[in-house]
Amino acid sequence: MSGENEIIKTMERAVLIGVITPTQSERDVNEYLNELAFLVETAGGETIKRFVQRLDAPNSGTFVGSGKLAEIEQYIKDNEIDLVVFDDELSATQLRNIEKIFACKILDRTNLILDIFAKRAKTSYAKTQVELAQYQYILPRLTRMWTHLERQRGGIGLRGPGESELETDRRIIRTKISDLKEDLILIDRQMSTQRKGRGNIVRVALVGYTNVGKSTLMNLLSKSDVFAENKLFATLDTTVRKVVIENLAFLLSDTVGFIRKLPHHLVESFKSTLDEVREADILIHVADISHPGFEDQIAVVNQTLSELKAIDKPIILLFNKIDSYTFQQKDDDDLTPKTKRNYTLDELRNSWMAQNSNIITLFISAKQKLNLEELKTTLYEEVKKIHVKRYPGDHFLY
Repeated sequence: MSGENEIIKTMERAVLIGVITPTQSERDVNEYLNELAFLVETAGGETIKRFVQRLDAPNSGTFVGSGKLAEIEQYIKDNEIDLVVFDDELSATQLRNIEKIFACKILDRTNLILDIFAKRAKTSYAKTQVELAQYQYILPRLTRMWTHLERQRGGIGLRGPGESELETDRRIIRTKISDLKEDLILIDRQMSTQRKGRGNIVRVALVGYTNVGKSTLMNLLSKSDVFAENKLFATLDTTVRKVVIENLAFLLSDTVGFIRKLPHHLVESFKSTLDEVREADILIHVADISHPGFEDQIAVVNQTLSELKAIDKPIILLFNKIDSYTFQQKDDDDLTPKTKRNYTLDELRNSWMAQNSNIITLFISAKQKLNLEELKTTLYEEVKKIHVKRYPGDHFLY
């Protein structure tokens, strides 16, 4: 029991801050803050309270108004808060002004995601990508980072290069960024050579929002042991496995999960990882049907695929976690419009999601191994179509 108490004591206590604007509804903000709380948990913290303010636009100097800042400041003092996390990326000016008011650590969504990436990076390749993104984040905020790091040491948001006083010199950081880019160019060439070395075997990539079950599915299809857990960004490094269904082999890759407001420089840093998506023959877009915002998550992934110029590939839209989907029965006298939460799984199967002629739509549970045979049969047929074009007359003997 004492061990549990020690764990609770070491968890950083956080408050979250978001704004409702004409382009970001109250529903959107609540959903974003739910995700931000999960990010905090993944980083090793605990969300104690959320603060939301309705504004025409975030305040250019302090993100929220002076009255809300005073309210948050008092709450921080009264409740021993260690960490304040803003749901949007803050400018150097905003960070500097806010730090003068709050006597605790200040992070924005980007810095929190970078911190989780630093924690999750295991290989030298992933570490190099994350380190580059961190330095690119730090550089325009260098003056603020110096005072910030002088006051606070360790914990969420301070993993990786931000801890070193030597790296606070702009020239040194620019040189470091240049060196890391050169390192990644070499790694990119090596990864490209590896991909070419796989020959013309059909390649399938798992894509999707973070924490939708891609790694669990990877383990099932490839009979491998890829790390998977109920945390955001459990997978950073792309894993490639050979899969054989009946007498047909193909390569299956598991890629880093997408998320809303993913920092652009982070996407750039993970270029080689995302090349697995660009160069795949077929994409399996995994979506968590039990998540209340799964339609928005699908849209985020599709937008990212579009930016990667990969949206026109053959896609299997795979709704996972049907075992956790909750159908909410409407009362007979309820006149409010029916929502997706009031659809049975059979109705969802016959909805617009399943009627898109360009996309195959399947419903499974990777955890409970439901409908996996249907997925395997579909995969076999789709891979076969590409294989017979690539190898006319081949009988798939491996």
